[in-house]
Amino acid sequence: MALSEWKVPAGSQPRQADYAFDLERALTSVVGLSSIVPDDAFTAETLGTERAGNAVVIDPAGLLLTIGYLVTEAQSIWLAAHDGRVVPGHLLGVDQESGLALVQALGRLGLPALDMGSSSSAKVETRVVLGGAGGRQKSVAARIMARQEFAGYWEYLLDDAIFTGPSHPHWGGTALIGPAGELLGIGSLQLQQERNGGGVENLNMVVPIDLLKPVLHDLRTIGRPNRPARPWLGLFATEVDDQVVVAGLASGGPAEKAGLQTGDIVLAVSGEDVSALAGMFRHVWSLGEAGIGVPLRLQRNGRVIDVTIRSTDRTRLLKGNVLH
Repeated sequence: MALSEWKVPAGSQPRQADYAFDLERALTSVVGLSSIVPDDAFTAETLGTERAGNAVVIDPAGLLLTIGYLVTEAQSIWLAAHDGRVVPGHLLGVDQESGLALVQALGRLGLPALDMGSSSSAKVETRVVLGGAGGRQKSVAARIMARQEFAGYWEYLLDDAIFTGPSHPHWGGTALIGPAGELLGIGSLQLQQERNGGGVENLNMVVPIDLLKPVLHDLRTIGRPNRPARPWLGLFATEVDDQVVVAGLASGGPAEKAGLQTGDIVLAVSGEDVSALAGMFRHVWSLGEAGIGVPLRLQRNGRVIDVTIRSTDRTRLLKGNVLH
C-alpha cells in the first residue's frame, strides 16, 4: 500500500517552529491503514468493502488505535509506515459506544508511540495538529474550535466531542496531537458549520482519548468493553424542525423487522416525548440492556401508531475477528 500523492496545502501544514515537541518524530507514529471487508458483511452495504484511513501507534510493541468504521468486520488489515514498510494487522476489538478500535501489528513496525494525554483538559482555541500518515505534508495545523455534544444518525452519541479546524481531508483515524506532543483523540468525521457572516466551514469531529482509557484493557484482552451492550434498534434518524424522523433502516435490523418505515416521526420512547436525536438515544438506552423491548410512538402519514421494537446487541450481527 503506497502513500498517495495528495498533500495538505502548504499554508495548512504544521511547522516545527510552532510546537515545543519533536513534530516529525510524533508524526511517524501515524501510519496508513487499509482494510478489506467481505461482501456479505453486515456493514458492507453502508461502509463499503475497501476502507482506508490512518492509525496511531500507542504502544511500541505494535498496538495501534484507529476509528472503528475502518476495521469493523475486516478480514484483512494492512499498515503502512512513513518509510514505505507495510505489515499486516489484526483487529483486537471495537468499542461501539465511543467508536474507537484497537489493531495489533503482526510485523515489526519499530515506530515510537504517542503518549496518551488528557482530552478533558484540552481547551477551545488550543493549537493542535491533526496528524495523518505521511508526515507534515499529510497533516493539518489546527485549533480546537468547539467541545460539545454530538449525536450521529446511526445511534451514536458523544457527550463531549472535540471539533477542530481547518479540516483534514483524509480524517479517518487521524491523530489529534496536543501542545506537548500527546495524543488527545482520534479523527472520526468531517462536518460543516455556518460561519458568522455567511458561508460554511469544514470541521473534523474527533473522539476524545479519555474514552479509551476505561476500556483499553478489555479491548486488548476480550475484544469489547466488559459491560452490558446498549439496546440497538437498527434505524438511521435525523432531526427536522424539532422532530426525529426515520431516514433509513438497517437491512435485517430490529426496526425493519418491527415494521418501521422511512419517514416515520418518532414522537415518544416508552412514554417520554422526544424532539432530538440525543434525547431519543438516551431514553432508549435508559430502558436496559440489549434485548429489551423498546416502545415507540410514531406518526405515520398523519396517524399515530405504537410499535415495540425488540432491540439487540449490534455486535451479534457482525463478523467476528479472524487471525490469519
